[in-house]
Amino acid sequence: MTPRRRLAAALAGALLLAGATGCGIPNESEVKVDGQVAAGKSGSSSFQRDEPPSQKASGTDRITFVTNFLAAAAGEADRAYYRVKQFVAPDGRSQIQEKQPSEVALTVVRLRETPVITETTDGIQVTIRVQQVGLLRADGTLVPPVATESEYRFRLSAAQEDKPDAGWYVTDPPPNVLLVSDDALRRYYRTHPVYFWNSDRTRLVPDQRYLPLTVPDERRVTEVVKWLTAGPPEWLEPGAGRLPDGTRLINNATETDGQWEVNLDMPVDADDKRVEQFVDQLAWSLPELDGALELKIHNQSRKKVSDLAAHREARPAYPLTADPQRFCVYDGAIHPLNFPGEASGPVPVIQAVNRGVVSAGLSRTADGLLAALVTAGPDGRRRLTVGAGAVPVSVFQQSPRSYASMGRPVWLRSLSPDRPQGLVVAEGRLHRFDGTAQLRPVPLTAQGAVTAVALSLDGHRLAAIVGGALYVAAVNLNGGVVSVGPARRLATSLTDLSAVDWAGENILDLAGSVGRPAIYEISVDGALETALRKDVGARVSHLSAYPVNLVVPFSNANLMYEANGVAYRNNLFDTIKRDQVLEVTPPQDGARAGNPTAPFFLY
Repeated sequence: MTPRRRLAAALAGALLLAGATGCGIPNESEVKVDGQVAAGKSGSSSFQRDEPPSQKASGTDRITFVTNFLAAAAGEADRAYYRVKQFVAPDGRSQIQEKQPSEVALTVVRLRETPVITETTDGIQVTIRVQQVGLLRADGTLVPPVATESEYRFRLSAAQEDKPDAGWYVTDPPPNVLLVSDDALRRYYRTHPVYFWNSDRTRLVPDQRYLPLTVPDERRVTEVVKWLTAGPPEWLEPGAGRLPDGTRLINNATETDGQWEVNLDMPVDADDKRVEQFVDQLAWSLPELDGALELKIHNQSRKKVSDLAAHREARPAYPLTADPQRFCVYDGAIHPLNFPGEASGPVPVIQAVNRGVVSAGLSRTADGLLAALVTAGPDGRRRLTVGAGAVPVSVFQQSPRSYASMGRPVWLRSLSPDRPQGLVVAEGRLHRFDGTAQLRPVPLTAQGAVTAVALSLDGHRLAAIVGGALYVAAVNLNGGVVSVGPARRLATSLTDLSAVDWAGENILDLAGSVGRPAIYEISVDGALETALRKDVGARVSHLSAYPVNLVVPFSNANLMYEANGVAYRNNLFDTIKRDQVLEVTPPQDGARAGNPTAPFFLY
């Protein structure tokens, strides 16, 4: 399949994480999604139109009323207070202090259990026990939570005593807060990707925003342009840059006969490259649009694009050129895995170093491969072995010292092939390494032992498990030195976290426990969770995913993991078997075959 056909297929078949419905955590799912929007006709798309139900929609059902109350503020900010007030008793509405639409922020919570409704001498009392998820701003960003409450209480009264079907009112809503459940976030918003250039403008870095379903097509382009001109969110700023100071949208974006026009106020010294790169940002931030676009600066035409889909194809967001390949560790050596319909390749390193391997991380370069191997000596201590070159990689360096423990190494997908770098966890600390295999500590603002790290496809964001909690942070590569910005903690239903990897541009796969070992899919801001498997059977010790993207899509199962010494892939959660491991010698008569372990992707 050609890149263009592959891209078109991905756009047409992309699914929406936020489009799933249901209360609480959805059912288990093998579907991998990444918040992309389906392709529509040139210059448009067919978004679902939906807004929260009215106060009367629940009838006499009190649980449904509470669920609807926790959705009332969802949607466009200019009507948030109006919708909430319809659920509040008339004599209490004046106590709700309204803010300007641009200042509206919704407190997103995850319900830990079904609301508890009890009859008391003071009336009907509702108790909701919650996990604070974040604060949803009017610009579509979900920032870390401000509220700390783990429980909210309010009372209900009949809307009309003589008309039971008139429903209920909230008589004393939680003060100074607009509550929205994560289920309402999932139901009434689309996740929408936007892209910012990194600080040296060599790589696009994704961010996730939330767009109400009620926003009409003709305003969607305007909203995206406003997001881009406002710049990245705070946590992403160390790894992403801004447009020139003073850049703003003049009027709204307009569409005529399938062609969009965007008019910017941009500093007069903005060169053609800056203009071209803004068009790249806009094309990737509107993946559902495939028509024409004209960019104007101060009402003067500066750039015309006749086909946005072709523009994206010509300027891919990531330097991916081939399908991912699966590998594993078998009897202490790296081996390729064979699955029908998937690409496969030879053992990528020479036999002399392919011994005593515990885990590995491989990354393609323009002219070869980067290889990082964690090996175990007779005493069980770990060393890192690093090499680069044509396949099979033959020149390696080994870390000068050994470590009591070491996790799976991951490569930064940097645009400096002469200075490859990666990250690895050793003895509870995060380290960076280069081609010399020297490990150097990387400071983190999060406190506690680091037990896992994963790097995004763009190379400017990491996810880490620190002190038993999940964090994300921006990665800066200025001057060739890896530095990590302030870590942002993500809310999750899982405890006892053990492994994490990027499953998409703004999606993580996370292993932990919900009473039993489980694997969940979680958005990069912690707001949206999907249970991939609620009972793995044993604690997951290793997890690897291929991040879903529009440059090189992958239609097969993109998650592999290891639990209790057995490796799995996630389409049917079936075991990876010995006969699926290539380039191994069959065991001799009577000998017991080993198990494939530590599976991972090469891309």
